[in-house]
Amino acid sequence: MTDAAIAKQEGGLHKGLTKGQVVMIGLGGAIGTALFAGSGIAINYAGPSVILSYIIAGFIALVMVFSLSEMAVMHPSAGSFGTYAEAYLNPWAGFVVRYTYWAAQVIAVGGEAVAAGMYMTFWFPGTPIWLWSIAFAVLLLVVNSQSVKHFGTVEYWFSFIKVAAIVVFIVLGIISIFGIGVKPVGLHNLTHAQGGFFPHGLKGMWMAVIVGVLSYNGIEVIAVTSGETQDPKRAIPAALRTMVLRLFLFYVLALTVVVTFVPWTVIAAKIVTESPFVRVFSYMGIRHAAGVMNFVVLSAALSSMNTNVYLCARMLFSLSRGGYAPKLFGKLSKDGSPVAAIVTSGACILVAAAISRITPLAYNYLLGVALFGAIIVWMIILASHLAFRRKHRGETLPVRMPFFPWMQLAGLGLLAALLVTMGLDTEFWNVSWIVGLPWLGLLTIAYFIWKARNKPPGIAMARHGLEPAARDA
Repeated sequence: MTDAAIAKQEGGLHKGLTKGQVVMIGLGGAIGTALFAGSGIAINYAGPSVILSYIIAGFIALVMVFSLSEMAVMHPSAGSFGTYAEAYLNPWAGFVVRYTYWAAQVIAVGGEAVAAGMYMTFWFPGTPIWLWSIAFAVLLLVVNSQSVKHFGTVEYWFSFIKVAAIVVFIVLGIISIFGIGVKPVGLHNLTHAQGGFFPHGLKGMWMAVIVGVLSYNGIEVIAVTSGETQDPKRAIPAALRTMVLRLFLFYVLALTVVVTFVPWTVIAAKIVTESPFVRVFSYMGIRHAAGVMNFVVLSAALSSMNTNVYLCARMLFSLSRGGYAPKLFGKLSKDGSPVAAIVTSGACILVAAAISRITPLAYNYLLGVALFGAIIVWMIILASHLAFRRKHRGETLPVRMPFFPWMQLAGLGLLAALLVTMGLDTEFWNVSWIVGLPWLGLLTIAYFIWKARNKPPGIAMARHGLEPAARDA
């Protein structure tokens, strides 16, 4: 398979993103409201051992993104892991992973749109949430419809706000915990709070890994930007290395500060009504802590929305260019943006937002697709990388993942174990299996119907003197 085959299929996008913008886009995709508002769920599962949970999840994310970086440097592509799955596994895998990821991101953005609307009622009580949600969705669709350089600039500053907030939070937390100029909080809450470090045993710690993986989800956006990045062979690996380290430190250090500063039982009791970050800022005596954090989580929601709209549009664009979606979605504006794919994704996002607002029960089932899809996508990325290495055995690669294939196999094993755990959980996570398996079944039926009517035109057909890739699942 040649670079030219992939470049020809998904050509036309403008290379307007710098390395700094790519790093911030990656952070924007992976640091959403889940850290600021949803981390209490993970703490409720694991207590102080949530620190280990996020270290395990961070290891899985590290393996996934370094594997992805090898392929992204060789084949810069907006379709990214979907294109690689098509090329190195089979067209069915490329079809399923792109549609699953598109659906997962549409649902995620719909939820973030509702969250952003709810945050605005903090300052404007009584205003309709749906009005704010639609306004923000339209605003970000406009941003994405312009040049990718403009999108990168907006996302850079959105991400900067939440990154700055996390850094300030960590610094203030360390000062307070170790008593640098103030009375020390100490480490008592880590080991002597109710139940100790493992209040719910290893099971609780392991359940929180699920939340951790979902929190890191979005980090793969960097590979999606490779088709629009200046000098991707240098920018993508550098951005991935620095971004993974920063993301790992932000999550682990921030949650360490939270569970060290406030007894985990207090945080768990407030998981629905108050962010752990608001609790800690208030505990530090910072005035208007709730208002400050409301601004930060609003920025986080808008940043995540902005990045995920970008992801949705590029996945739909890639499907179109691969022949798996209407040709309209593969067309570009004069600014190099797939406007039809953006607008269509935006309409679906508004539907998801409406469902999440009107009936939470139905939205839980939609969320099940997103949860199931997130892990399936990461597993297919690792499987694609194993096939990629077999194809390029003996070649000198620009970027090489150390300890191959043991790291990939460990990542696949952990993800498979998480998937089984979700299926066995009867409280909430099993909904991902209830809707995830039928979703995969529907996509498989759709693929074979499409295959019966069309000749597979994908880049898997273009290989160095090889037969076309296997076309069956």
